[in-house]
Amino acid sequence: MKKIFKFPTTIVITVSIIMMGCFASGCKKGFLDTQRQGGYDADNYPYPGGSGPYDQFIFGAYNELRSFNVHSQAFITATSIRSDDADKGSTPADGGAAAIDMDNFPVTPSNSFGNALWLGYYSLINKCNSTIKEVNTNTLIVATDPIKQQTIGEARFLRAYAYFNMVRLFGRVPLIDSLFTNPALQNNVPQSSSAQLYAFIEGDLTFASNNLPLSWDANFAGRATRGAATGLLAKVYLYQQKWQQAMDAANTVMSSGQYDLSTSYDRIFREEGENSRESVFEVQATASASFPTSNGVQYAQIQGVRGSGAFDMGWGWNSPSTMLEAAYEPNDPRKNRTILYTSTATTTYQSLYGEVLPLALPNPRYNNKVYTNPVLRNSIGNRFGYWMNIRVLRYSDVVLMYAEAANEVGGATNLTNARNALNSVRLRARNGVAGVLPDVTAADQVSLRDAIRKERRIELAMEHERFFDIVRWGIAQAAMGAAGKTNFSSSRDGLLPIPQTQIDLSAGVLTQNPGY
Repeated sequence: MKKIFKFPTTIVITVSIIMMGCFASGCKKGFLDTQRQGGYDADNYPYPGGSGPYDQFIFGAYNELRSFNVHSQAFITATSIRSDDADKGSTPADGGAAAIDMDNFPVTPSNSFGNALWLGYYSLINKCNSTIKEVNTNTLIVATDPIKQQTIGEARFLRAYAYFNMVRLFGRVPLIDSLFTNPALQNNVPQSSSAQLYAFIEGDLTFASNNLPLSWDANFAGRATRGAATGLLAKVYLYQQKWQQAMDAANTVMSSGQYDLSTSYDRIFREEGENSRESVFEVQATASASFPTSNGVQYAQIQGVRGSGAFDMGWGWNSPSTMLEAAYEPNDPRKNRTILYTSTATTTYQSLYGEVLPLALPNPRYNNKVYTNPVLRNSIGNRFGYWMNIRVLRYSDVVLMYAEAANEVGGATNLTNARNALNSVRLRARNGVAGVLPDVTAADQVSLRDAIRKERRIELAMEHERFFDIVRWGIAQAAMGAAGKTNFSSSRDGLLPIPQTQIDLSAGVLTQNPGY
């Protein structure tokens, strides 16, 4: 799957055709056009000359987003199953102690999922650092300074995303911003504080925001944009309670003209809803009858319906909890779009596409946001959804970040703006049904804060925000206890343990998080 391109500068560049797996730029992927996503040959490669000579390097970083250790089993377990909104699902013993501990706590330093995340994100970081080095030192490639800065901006955006996940998952981690001549020395870099890591992430995202385009040519669906960098920066500010900066960054995205709430909630999570006006960035995935899995990501399969025959769609992990089920307001359309119910002896449930769900499946509930279209399952000859994109940052998330930050800044005008932003998300969700999801009228900061938090839970359910949200809000102990996860301790379990394997490799340079 490699193609040699010869550029006018006589440089020979090997470009991996399948490495267009990357973040959303607002460009749409055709419903049945999965095999063309990011596929180029010598005749249609858009920029064989000066505009994209570093693609061979940055594509490697984008491709890492689809790796099993970055956005699949360990990611789903650590960011969703650990929360009060989801349970492990599947059969009780599936995944062994590593999975059970993630669900019920405590997680041990020897947990394989923690080590997988560590390896996955540092592999992504190294690909980003490698790209930056090539731009800065490779004298064989001729490119304009804006192209160089743009490529570095993409690499720094992806690196910032990796470090943001690392600091949320582990707290103190080594800050590595360049390649080591001797890779073994990377194991001996001491941890940086969370404050140092957040400052570094802010620097990367600010640079990216200043050097990335508002949008890309349709041939480059999924590459990082200015909106993606600024939207992620808003979230980084939010986590540090830098409310004014978070509000300003979110407002910049909202004022850019690139995104809106016009895509229906139902359509967002369908294949034909990928890279819509709702998408700030997504991890791109693709599949075809010839390549049903190798160019995709295993994200949907891990959460897919666990059954037999046509309903053998996956592992059945990440089951929506009864606590999430009870959190919806009456007749909220988002509930059935998020939770897929198994048929029972007294009630028959259907999929989005009219398929009758069978009886006696291992889970009573599955994540409906990763349910795949049967037309694609049949045409590709695969039931496991490797072609499904991962929605990493949606526009409604940005709007709700703006609402939260504006409410915390305070003042009559900001509270009004926060309430209006919140209600714009509810307006889209009610989908024109009278009497459903009425506008929030709360006029005081405390009541509005509570309403915004509830809305984030419902709007972004099963999208890997809930655990981090309850930790940063300081309500994790109460929320987890109410969900029956009574082994959770906020003084210990807000962060994962530093993997013991990494401590051993560092010869004790790395130190363990409190409580482990």
